[in-house]
Amino acid sequence: MSDEYYMRKALRLARRGLGKTSPNPMVGALIVRNDEIIGQGYHRRYGEGHAEINAIRDTGGDISGATLYVTLEPCCHYGKTPPCVDALLKGSIGRVVIGMVDPNPSVNGKSIEILSRRGIETTTGVLEEECYRLNESYLKYIQTGLPFVTLKFAQTLDGRIASAEGNSQWISSESSRRLAHRLRSVYDGILVGVGTVLADDPQLTVRLVKRINPLRIVADSRLRIPLSARVLRDQDGAPTIIATTSRADKVKLSALKGMAIEVLTVGEDEKGQVDLKDLLKSLGEKGIASVLVEGGARIITSLLHQGLADKAVIFIAPKIMGRGIEAVADLGIRDMSHTIKLSFVKAYRRGEDLVLEANIRDAP
Repeated sequence: MSDEYYMRKALRLARRGLGKTSPNPMVGALIVRNDEIIGQGYHRRYGEGHAEINAIRDTGGDISGATLYVTLEPCCHYGKTPPCVDALLKGSIGRVVIGMVDPNPSVNGKSIEILSRRGIETTTGVLEEECYRLNESYLKYIQTGLPFVTLKFAQTLDGRIASAEGNSQWISSESSRRLAHRLRSVYDGILVGVGTVLADDPQLTVRLVKRINPLRIVADSRLRIPLSARVLRDQDGAPTIIATTSRADKVKLSALKGMAIEVLTVGEDEKGQVDLKDLLKSLGEKGIASVLVEGGARIITSLLHQGLADKAVIFIAPKIMGRGIEAVADLGIRDMSHTIKLSFVKAYRRGEDLVLEANIRDAP
């Protein structure tokens, strides 16, 4: 079998860790001897054994002369667990095939160099693009300290996310809403503006699939959020952070703290709203590696305008509304050459809806 064949299997293993390993990457590993898989493993959860160690354990410990296929360069430093490279050397691995180099400054080619110095044949870049896509959130976070930002919204065919009166339930199909809940579960945080809370009073939890709730984040520069809002309930099951500014209502601030709600004070932008770049920086410092943005139009527009969004997942319902609220408001673009460029990743159906996933190429 080819290296690509085994790497694809390692990628499928890695995806089992979806939503459980952040801020660490998802990693899958196979150990092969004489064209037979003798061990396999993946990084199951943050803080637990790495994929390579789990694969070694699956062999019973005998990896002498075998080939390791791993989606990301093995670690060579002490973190939550000992270095994987040490275990490979101790076990006399024969060959190592790596999907992509780990950009983490603590690794970043060092493990490959160690293996090569010890005379172990090492191949890198096998299905590299697929390995990059698997860990797009980790890659941005480890290199910039900022979370990977995905914009998610449902719209009609003519680009409306709500009626002129603000009614948005339900634009998308039930099948699309299940997918939206699955998306929530694989991001560290879910971000909305206070306008969305005031209009829809969402829970922002994972309910239509059995997954883990993300951290709920509300951008609210003046603390207009009602104390009865559903995002302020069930803090044990789904914690909430309110991001505000120094101009926040002091009485409301005290009340929120009395409810054990974390309030994060960040800078203001030129419009007196929460400075989103400052907010993302603060979230990154808290170990939040990925954020799903669910609206509304103001926060989506601001993130696009400032080049802070990395990806878009857009649910397009086969409906026409006419007058209504646009998904993206005025970006100040007056020339076609200045438009924000997208690169489509995939397009597929969910129920009656069309789902588009695209990378935002203007993102830094």
